[in-house]
Amino acid sequence: MKTIQLIYASRPFGFEAAILSNIMNKARSRNAREDITGALICRRDLYLQLLEGPEEAVEAAYSRIEEDDRHVEVTRLLSRPAAERLFPAWAMRDDPARSWMWTPEQVEGGAAVAASEADLIGVFGRLAREEPIEKAG
Repeated sequence: MKTIQLIYASRPFGFEAAILSNIMNKARSRNAREDITGALICRRDLYLQLLEGPEEAVEAAYSRIEEDDRHVEVTRLLSRPAAERLFPAWAMRDDPARSWMWTPEQVEGGAAVAASEADLIGVFGRLAREEPIEKAG
């Protein structure tokens, strides 16, 4: 079974703690069942998510995200085979605003879409090396 990494960006529709909590709880439960791991960077102006796992499961999860009305302008940024996972212990790591990424003006100007594969993997690689805010789940 081929393992892939898929990164997408979207804009949150109605960014609120309750909505984000609901997204994370459902994602963690479903992802654990489907052997998907990854991380979601959440900002008022951007969701940037890495999904990794079996190709069919990751593609199905991405299709559900595309149809989810809590996401606006869902854009696939990267999809590639993965020899190893960046977040093997995380059904979905939740991360608040990344101040070291892009400014709101850069996001508005399309920074996520313009980012290179190395830049995108670098963002999640840096996150994977940081101490988590909450424990794995």
